[in-house]
Amino acid sequence: MALKRTAANPAFSAPAAKRTPYLLKHWQIYTMVLPGLIFFVLFKYIPLTGVVIAFQDYNVFNGIFGSKFVGLKHFYNLFTYPEFLRVLKNTVLISMYQIVLGFPAPILLAMLMNEVRKQFFKRTVQTVLYLPHFLSWVIVGGLVINFLSPSSGMANDVLKWLGKDPVFFMQEPSYFRSIVVISGIWKEVGWGTIIYLAALAGINPELYEAAEVDGAGKLRQAFSITLPSLLPTIMVLLLLRIGNVLDLGFEQIYMLLNPLVTETGEIIDTYIYRIGLLGGQYSYSTAIGLFKSLVGVILVVGANRLSKKTTGESIY
Repeated sequence: MALKRTAANPAFSAPAAKRTPYLLKHWQIYTMVLPGLIFFVLFKYIPLTGVVIAFQDYNVFNGIFGSKFVGLKHFYNLFTYPEFLRVLKNTVLISMYQIVLGFPAPILLAMLMNEVRKQFFKRTVQTVLYLPHFLSWVIVGGLVINFLSPSSGMANDVLKWLGKDPVFFMQEPSYFRSIVVISGIWKEVGWGTIIYLAALAGINPELYEAAEVDGAGKLRQAFSITLPSLLPTIMVLLLLRIGNVLDLGFEQIYMLLNPLVTETGEIIDTYIYRIGLLGGQYSYSTAIGLFKSLVGVILVVGANRLSKKTTGESIY
């Protein structure tokens, strides 16, 4: 007697229907991703082939294939030129100041704004704080320079009202780093609160209710509930920030920098612009850029492993 094909007999089950490939099934999603992929390939990965000029005495007329290969000559010069060591020191110091003072600022601001119950007031404050982010550093730099002007600046007007002499803030090397850090915080602190406010919105309100029942005040709740809940977000953003220690941004420093404060204010980005684009030392400036990238990768990998071992949080 012949056996019938039934669901109970897998040996005689009907052949599985031909499956549609995942890429074709979700082609709409991949079509949306395609412009971003093309951007990164054209402007991020293909230009990587140009780092070979860091190992050459690159000549514009001879091109990459015709320029003389010099090995690690330019990397050796990085650490023998006193000028570069000074620039590296300025970059690291300003970056450390920004991490120590600037990184906690949006966290504190988000925690304070989260306690505001009047929605109209909260939205108004958010709008005012977000606005500087959308202004270019050309505008912000001009505002900072005018604010600190010895003749018509508001800061010196206050000093005159207190009976003190005007201070040339923008011409004093000792003030420059503070001006850079403070102006950077003012411009970006509002925008930086967006991620933290979103993280705060995801905290279970019952935790705060239980804490109030136990008699915990606002400060105790902040340290026992809010900060531990924000820790994963804080660690991820901190790890990403550490990777950009040597990448402060060209626009801000360039707008505020002047010859009187170059000794303490020039950073790697402005140095590359001066000697690379203006001075024509393409190989040397490419070596500096490659050095920046290598340091960034080492810092990200090292900080990520340390964070994974100590807090359990990591970016990969």
